[in-house]
Amino acid sequence: MLVAISISPSGRPLADAAEPAPSGDGDGGVSSVVADVVRVIRASGLPNETNAMFTNIEGEWDEVMAVVKQAVDVAAARYPRVGLVLKADIRPGYDGQLAAKVERVEERLRDR
Repeated sequence: MLVAISISPSGRPLADAAEPAPSGDGDGGVSSVVADVVRVIRASGLPNETNAMFTNIEGEWDEVMAVVKQAVDVAAARYPRVGLVLKADIRPGYDGQLAAKVERVEERLRDR
């Protein structure tokens, strides 16, 4: 199973949260809390990759959803509101698709 998630904290950081400025990073960004979320995902040991908009995670349903919950909890500990976008590709019997799906497209691009 592949899951793409985007976690978007919003609102003023909670009083006991260590944030550099009321808006997050001082420029309206939230890269500090996003970095903490990505640390949780990477520490899970599940295959993952992060890009500008999403973090992709590969694994079995229960293990991936447990990591997603931990990631949301990290953001919720610092912000009063957390948005979560989650897209899943559930395809039993297929592992290693985080890289394989991209490679299949790249292969087709090379063929032309």
